Amino acid sequence: MKIRRTEGWVNLGACALVVSAAALIGGTPRSHARPAVDTPVTERVVQFLRERFAIPDSVKMTAGPLRSSPFPGFEETTVTADTTAVQGAGGMSAKALQPQTVYVTKDGRYVAVGKLFALGTDPKADVVKDVRETFKIPDTTTLTAGPFEKSKYLEFHQTKLSTPDGKSQDFFVTRDDRVVVVGDVMPLDVNLRRKALDTFNLRNQPSVGPANAPVTIVEFADLECPTCARFHAFLENELLPRYGNKVRIVFKEFPLPMHDWSRVAAIANECSYQIAPSSFFAFRSMIFSHQTVINVANVRDTMLQYGEESGVDRLKLAACIDSQASLPRVEEGKKEGTAVGVNSTPTSFINGRMVVAMPPAEQYFALVDEALAKH
Repeated sequence: MKIRRTEGWVNLGACALVVSAAALIGGTPRSHARPAVDTPVTERVVQFLRERFAIPDSVKMTAGPLRSSPFPGFEETTVTADTTAVQGAGGMSAKALQPQTVYVTKDGRYVAVGKLFALGTDPKADVVKDVRETFKIPDTTTLTAGPFEKSKYLEFHQTKLSTPDGKSQDFFVTRDDRVVVVGDVMPLDVNLRRKALDTFNLRNQPSVGPANAPVTIVEFADLECPTCARFHAFLENELLPRYGNKVRIVFKEFPLPMHDWSRVAAIANECSYQIAPSSFFAFRSMIFSHQTVINVANVRDTMLQYGEESGVDRLKLAACIDSQASLPRVEEGKKEGTAVGVNSTPTSFINGRMVVAMPPAEQYFALVDEALAKH
């Protein structure tokens, strides 16, 4: 079950692991007091949304004052963007920048973007109804809500909605089981760039471009993800020729559990880097361009064929795949991505600035240009 919102700033037109953000807030003392910060909450909300949804600095954004919300435990604000600047915002559509209601927990620690629904005496049934109505899921598709369990966020439970074919999606419910968030719940962290830069290991990593390039793009991708394939083609055929040695791209594996052959492909891809580093990019491009012919039954043989065509020793590659010698590299990439909130692919970071999915080319170029200007 892939659930997507295409209106407003919540854009999950990518290979999604879950709707919610995956940043882990662990061991934080529970507190209902708003954090002591100099910046007003509404300004932090604007700053956070700009970072989280890769809205260029050329687009002016403002948030109205916090007001009471009909949902217990939340306040709300309306965030607006100056659509007169859309033309210079890298091709962003005016629809993508429509005013949007954003919810903030009363302790000022979490932001919810999407739709909120009050839950009644049968909260599991209400969650199913609200999700079905929001995403127009027909009655012929059975949805089953799992138990409300502890989540990664202290103030929220989570429940898994499943379909008979085994597909599922997680949704957050407030700790008192009174409100469900059909959208994103994210910690209100305005230091996303710094956290990303401090988290990423850029040494001995597969990459293209000079190590001293003024802009470093770190890309997290699932080799079975169709949007990742389109994004890789964009990087290879449009972005790299445009910026030359001004940009370095570092590649991280982020195979998603919903895909049946991406983990083996990620291991093979990292094996190619360990065996013949110069072959990595060609091997990765070949996997992406042949996604439709790869399946769980032929993935090993296909990886050996593509590896050999890319210049990797076939016997060494076979031994590496079978022993999973590169698995620690794959797991390291997933761990880094999860630590900074990656929960869908592709997700990239431009000098630490998160860009989810694949925005229009001109919007992506605008963000790279901003990073170059700041450098």
